[in-house]
Amino acid sequence: MARYDLVIKNGTIIDGLQTPRYRADVAVKDGIIVEIGGNIAADLAETVIDAAGKIVAPGVVDLHTHYDSQIFWDPWCTMSGWHGVTSVVIGNCGFGFAPCKPEDRERAMLSLVRNEAVPLETMRQGMPWDWVTFREYLESVEHTPKGVNVMSFVPLAPIYGYVIGIDEAKKRQATEAELQAMCDLVVEGMEVGGCGISVQIMGDEGNVQLDYDGTPMVTDLISKRDLTAFARAMGSTGRGISQMTGELENAALMARESGRPAIWNALMAEGALNQHGGVKISPKTALGRLKELNEVEGVRVYAQAQTVNFASQFTLEEYNLADGVPCWKEALIGTVPEKLVKLSDPERRRAMKDMHELRGGLFASGYVLEAIKVAWLPLDIPNGLQLQEKYEGFTIGEIARRENKHPIDVFLDISVWGELKSGFETEMIMTPPENMQEIIKAPTGLPGISDGGAHTKFVTTGRFPTDLLGLWSRDHDLLSLEEAHWRLSAYPARAAGLKGRGYIAEGMAADIIIYDLETLGAMPQERLWDYPAGEWRLVQKAKGYNYIIVNGVVTFMDGECTGATPGKLLRHGGM
Repeated sequence: MARYDLVIKNGTIIDGLQTPRYRADVAVKDGIIVEIGGNIAADLAETVIDAAGKIVAPGVVDLHTHYDSQIFWDPWCTMSGWHGVTSVVIGNCGFGFAPCKPEDRERAMLSLVRNEAVPLETMRQGMPWDWVTFREYLESVEHTPKGVNVMSFVPLAPIYGYVIGIDEAKKRQATEAELQAMCDLVVEGMEVGGCGISVQIMGDEGNVQLDYDGTPMVTDLISKRDLTAFARAMGSTGRGISQMTGELENAALMARESGRPAIWNALMAEGALNQHGGVKISPKTALGRLKELNEVEGVRVYAQAQTVNFASQFTLEEYNLADGVPCWKEALIGTVPEKLVKLSDPERRRAMKDMHELRGGLFASGYVLEAIKVAWLPLDIPNGLQLQEKYEGFTIGEIARRENKHPIDVFLDISVWGELKSGFETEMIMTPPENMQEIIKAPTGLPGISDGGAHTKFVTTGRFPTDLLGLWSRDHDLLSLEEAHWRLSAYPARAAGLKGRGYIAEGMAADIIIYDLETLGAMPQERLWDYPAGEWRLVQKAKGYNYIIVNGVVTFMDGECTGATPGKLLRHGGM
């Protein structure tokens, strides 16, 4: 009988601890790394991988995902699973599906339709809904086949829904009894396996993370009383970490009141753009405050950092990322027929043109409207073929000059003609390397914000591990591979309380990636019709990963899925 299940031979090991790279063999038994050394005999293993000329590194830990529903129909949590990720954390931003009473399931799904742009019918068909409590939700995740390891925050929005009701909780403050009941659910969630609590506090003005009806999410206007109570409830368990999307000071409050670390979203480079808009606080200000909190005040706050250049493809059928601009928000809420009427209205268009001239860029963002390209028009519309031939592949600016029209009219006419299914493609907004370096090497910075499982018709930020290794380390030399792998694996694992994972050493879980540094990269964006209910999503696959290994089992080989599902639910961050 073979001594080992797997031996990886002749690879260059970058262990994730910033140890200088070295060449050695790695032996795995029962999902655990049991030996690292030179010349481990191949005939002692059931499977041997020759990694000569390749990098052998720890699997990536993706702390910010929204695979809470996708895990049930996509065991490998792609895009993350394609890009070297072996462990994901779900339940971010306070969003999730448990606890949830059966009669509230539809409302719970509606909250994620606009906010995180997950198609409603996809969720209806794709989730088993065999739970009510958070405990039962974790049991459902545990029983479903997984190609990655999964850890979950206890999200606060479903707790408001369960105790008060989402819509009722938006109208009034919780009573003392209701607040105590919600805190009890936080403690219960922590006891059954949650790794911490999460919340979004984006306020009202300029918020692009809204509920399906255009109102703020239930936690967006949370009181300091409630936030303090939740933080103290988590802290009473003696463990856990909080995750907060919004103002940095709210993350500091949660860390201070809980006595536990917090992760703040988001640290962004100067001039960068992400799916939630531009920079709200300058990186210099944020880094200065983070230093003060951690080193002077003794309040442990990490910053999730946006480390990818940004581009998107989108339609106006379900677009929500313009909600920070009132005239666009009003026009893009409602059914498709309602939106078609509003987007054809000259008065509304006039307001959009005024905003465009005042603030610049489409939706007052960093996108240059004239440079946006018409990517596709549907064929199943009147004159579909003729419209395709006339407009596809041209920029809005080119069409505006050719037809002597305002760019806003061009953009909206093409959207309306395509019944809001017309697709547009933005230019890549490139962050200067010197600006990105400040973010990537921030002392408390955690690369990521993949948002995996969310905004899947608009953005492909799940490629962040590949960009960090290929674009920023290899191509721009902003940081060494040793530091890059520490920031992708060991550092986030430590921050989130993930035990036994994040670096390569004897006794650690065998979550390993093997890749060719020279060919590592992200493939072009493409649409896949692989969601339940026949829905499509925008993706970027990866190249250069020879093997992705989870708990000692190969899940991807040269980009092809093996079908193996060795992932585990990691309660409390345990192995």
